Amino acid sequence: MEVMSVAPVHLILGEEEFLAERTRRHLTEQVRAEVPEGGELEITTLRAVDLSGPELIDATSPSLFGEDRVVIITKTEQAGKEPVELLLQTCRNLAPGIHLIIQHTGGGRQKALVSKFKKVAEVHPADPVRPSERVSWVTNEFRTHGVRPTPDVVHALLEGVGSDLRELASAVSQLVADTDGEITAATVREYYAGVAEVSGFDIADLAVTGQTARAVASTRRALQLGMHPVMLASALSSKVGTIARLYSTRTTDYRPLAGTLGLPPFVIEKTAKVARRWSGDAVSEAVIVVAELDAEVKGQGGDPEFAIEHAVRRISELAG
Repeated sequence: MEVMSVAPVHLILGEEEFLAERTRRHLTEQVRAEVPEGGELEITTLRAVDLSGPELIDATSPSLFGEDRVVIITKTEQAGKEPVELLLQTCRNLAPGIHLIIQHTGGGRQKALVSKFKKVAEVHPADPVRPSERVSWVTNEFRTHGVRPTPDVVHALLEGVGSDLRELASAVSQLVADTDGEITAATVREYYAGVAEVSGFDIADLAVTGQTARAVASTRRALQLGMHPVMLASALSSKVGTIARLYSTRTTDYRPLAGTLGLPPFVIEKTAKVARRWSGDAVSEAVIVVAELDAEVKGQGGDPEFAIEHAVRRISELAG
């Protein structure tokens, strides 16, 4: 059977940095695998916004030593029309042994030229994963490791890790490696509770049910024993976001909401019962609290540990 060779031109299209980075790495490894034994692969990265004719010609010319080359072009959406037209022309006339990987968010100054790139390149989507798609994304991530997770495992991981794709992918890989693929929801909770004895989603549950003393004490204990404020903030934000979506819901059929919120029906049912005890004003204020918290734990002012404790206390008070 004939083995398909790697296409010469690739367009990684979308705003999700992690997916773009992973696709770029995968393509580079595919090209490397085709390099003859003893050969070298030269990799060059150029910013499209700084691209000049001589520089591009030099990067995409065959090597004097016969080396294969991968040329990665970043920030294409920010470049002017001239460099982009030059790049398109180069795509149509690549020498053998040269591979172009072009990254474009799909927006920016050169949004209109994306369709032209699609005609000359193999396209690889790198779109952000919507909240409603996170369950299926994590499920598929497990399946790439040969594991078919149950819904409660996926939910426990999302609750424990948050929505960052890089962290989720790393968590899936680590869990599979450490458990030989035998993963239960209890395993995930234990893994991410770690030495802190309580996980981010446990603290979030305490907060949104108004158990202020326990929520604050658990937060302090978790921080003392090494849980990162960003993980706690993510769990709290996720829980408040779900409360905000459900507090006015009066349905008893949670299946349609499962797809929208990216959560299993039994989780939505449990959260909806809590959410109905919240008022509209309290929900609005809680959303503001977690938005401010997100900025603070990511270094935009203040002490992250103080910020998370304050937010947990304030949300608990709003719930009460």
